[in-house]
Amino acid sequence: MAGNTEPLSPRAKLAVTAGKAAAAVSRAAGRGSGSVIGGKVALKLDPDLLGRLAQHLDVVLVSATNGKTTTTRLIAEALRASGPVVSNALGANMPAGITSALAGGSDAKYGVIEVDEKYLSGVARDVTPKAIALLNLSRDQLDRAAETRMLAEKWREGLSGTKAVVIANADDPLIVWAASSSPSVVWVAAGQEWKDDAWSCPSCGGVMQRPGDDWFCGECGFRRPSPSWVLSGDHVLDPHGSAWPIHLQLPGRANKANAATSAAVAAVFGVPPQVALERMYEVQAVAGRYDVVRFQERELRLLLAKNPAGWLETFSLINPPPTPVVLAVNARGADGTDTSWLWDVDYTRLAGHPIFVLGDRKLDLAVRLEVANLDFRVCETLDEAVQLAPPGLIETIANYTAFQDLRRRVGN
Repeated sequence: MAGNTEPLSPRAKLAVTAGKAAAAVSRAAGRGSGSVIGGKVALKLDPDLLGRLAQHLDVVLVSATNGKTTTTRLIAEALRASGPVVSNALGANMPAGITSALAGGSDAKYGVIEVDEKYLSGVARDVTPKAIALLNLSRDQLDRAAETRMLAEKWREGLSGTKAVVIANADDPLIVWAASSSPSVVWVAAGQEWKDDAWSCPSCGGVMQRPGDDWFCGECGFRRPSPSWVLSGDHVLDPHGSAWPIHLQLPGRANKANAATSAAVAAVFGVPPQVALERMYEVQAVAGRYDVVRFQERELRLLLAKNPAGWLETFSLINPPPTPVVLAVNARGADGTDTSWLWDVDYTRLAGHPIFVLGDRKLDLAVRLEVANLDFRVCETLDEAVQLAPPGLIETIANYTAFQDLRRRVGN
């Protein structure tokens, strides 16, 4: 926990140095940022390094299926109002990537750490966080991640008795179930657009009742807790009932929800809502997401959507028809190799848009769009899609590795 500034042992220092060297070699070889390989080397030399690097920091962990990277960035901006921050801002969110990020933050006061859902309990055990933000749980990477109810149960067990303040979304029954074992919870009414993973009660398996924005289980009485922070339109209401305006450069309702949660987290660290929200305005894009870039004399907006919940939120952001839309889907290791989730996405929302389909799994996506009775063209490259697209801004929506491919192609 913060305050313990015991110097790193010779072994830990060696691990940090070796990790940085491995990362530098990886970067020089053009193999990416090197953060993961650097962290793996460092942890091999000192398995307890993550905890040692975090001992002088006030840490907040951020986990969810959607919105982790953006919320981590918003919280980091808010906390910079009261001290230096170290963060894994580029989204390397497993222990190796987190270790690598913290190794570069020896002067920091705060650690704002995005954590992959599978690793949350272990990382929380290692770094003794002051706060943990839980945003949502929905199906994602079906070949790798546990079914959502099992994941919520793992979080519930792992966070039982934690000393951290848990800031949790009161509108997601799975998140409420996971957080309810924690002694100190701040509930945020951040909303839940995607509900298809929370129709059955995580406590007893009964059918969830959902009148309006409320929810409860008619069989066991498990129900939505009363929130102390509420997203209300373009404002967040704090526990005293004061309304604070949310002004973001990031688009969409989901990012307002991320900002509301981030304001609640910042308050745990003593940063007032007005200060926190003003600082969040500085965030224009997050690891390329939402960027508008010029490519082949056209403007493309880059949007990331990794799973059904993410695609649903992204469809609400795009300009109306006849804005052209490029869709790109891969199924590599980082995406999950199972593309059955495509059938859970309501692509009929794209009716009227000229659609161009790319990526390793473009034919899987083409079959899905054919069944949805949409007009589309399958393209081999982004260049081809851009040349075929009618005039105007092109909305480009891609899943994880397809998004990285597009960024490289447009030089972003």
